[in-house]
Amino acid sequence: MTDFLVIGESVADIVRSPGREDVTHPGGSPANVAYGLARLGHATTLLTQLGADPAGGLIADHLRSAGVALLADDRQRTPTAVVTLDEHGSARYAFDIDWTLQRPELPRAPGHLHFGSIAAVREPGATATLAAVARLRQRATVSYDPNVRVQLMGERAAAVAQVERCVALSDLVKASDEDLDWLYPGEKARSVAARWLALGPAAVLVTRGGDGSTGFTRTGSADAAVPPTTVADTVGAGDSFMAATLDALAARGLLGAPARPGLAALPADLLGAVLRHAADAAAITVSRPGANPPTAEELGRFAAPEEAEGAAHAAG
Repeated sequence: MTDFLVIGESVADIVRSPGREDVTHPGGSPANVAYGLARLGHATTLLTQLGADPAGGLIADHLRSAGVALLADDRQRTPTAVVTLDEHGSARYAFDIDWTLQRPELPRAPGHLHFGSIAAVREPGATATLAAVARLRQRATVSYDPNVRVQLMGERAAAVAQVERCVALSDLVKASDEDLDWLYPGEKARSVAARWLALGPAAVLVTRGGDGSTGFTRTGSADAAVPPTTVADTVGAGDSFMAATLDALAARGLLGAPARPGLAALPADLLGAVLRHAADAAAITVSRPGANPPTAEELGRFAAPEEAEGAAHAAG
């Protein structure tokens, strides 16, 4: 079974909703992915920074409750993000985050490494993050999510160059349409995907919120719609999508350095199945407050009616 290492920030999300008191949730895109992977039954380690403070304790307890193993630098205070939700549940963020990771000592190479977000662009730690990815990718497949936070990206041209360095280190990249709109204003998602695929990844996945997702490879593409659901808020939806994507690929033996040729040859029908699995996980997450991804059992129950309906249509 594939074991996972996730490198990146953990953040205390202070959620503000109209007419409600503030509520603090454990967050941070990489931390959410690690939590989502562990909830889906995967052995997962998170290399992160957590202060020796109440917010750090809250996040650590949350991650460990799912079985995430922590490699945490506690020399900085725990990062925070104020998440303001509008009446439709859409989120805006205001950050108080530093990323100062130095060269980490890792126990061993994982089967798969995921990284991204603030830890991949925020210096001085971003340089150490990319150096760790470059070392480990010889024995692990790599996924990356830029998870653009405009307030922390700096000047656009430099940010694009850094993102493309990360893309070039990766086998799989996931980005939202909003990420692409900021990085490459006016450019179509298909064009950006082609640009990124030319840098080396086997697949690029683009999520579009309620409008579904598209996966691109060098030989084709596939789409997935969003399952019907009632939205509580959208916090953590993309991270849940990412974790479930990796879950689906691991189940098919397509992660780990020896699996690179298979991942590179991913056919469109299999890519579509991976996207649908990820979309189901995101749909469950948005149906409840905060970054609360599904367990393997919840995801299986959610997918079962869809699969039965699909079989009925096929038979008809």
